[in-house]
Amino acid sequence: MALYRVRLTLARNEDYPAGSAAHGYDLVVPLDKAMRLDAEGWRAEAKKCVVRRFWEGEPDQVGLLRHIGRGWAIDYDAKTIEADEPFFKLDRHEFQNGEYISVTEQDGEMQTFRIVSVEPV
Repeated sequence: MALYRVRLTLARNEDYPAGSAAHGYDLVVPLDKAMRLDAEGWRAEAKKCVVRRFWEGEPDQVGLLRHIGRGWAIDYDAKTIEADEPFFKLDRHEFQNGEYISVTEQDGEMQTFRIVSVEPV
């Protein structure tokens, strides 16, 4: 297991036909040799698994990656039980450039993001 910094940018959609590099997430995540999320590594390094949401025209939000039941989510407020933005089947994704990951954002809308970089921390 090793920690990686992963950058996601908004994939193409109706509002952004070419996608958008000004909208996305920076994640620090533990990955195994197959470049998949490592739950055991997360337990050992949970406090280092920081997520930053950047969205043009809005202040950045910073939270932590949380493992909730069988799923993964971003938690911006550690004082609440609920996670703020769940990922769609994050544990099944291979973290490689060009792959896609979906997040249900705080407004309830699911957005798809493209992995644009994966680098060791």
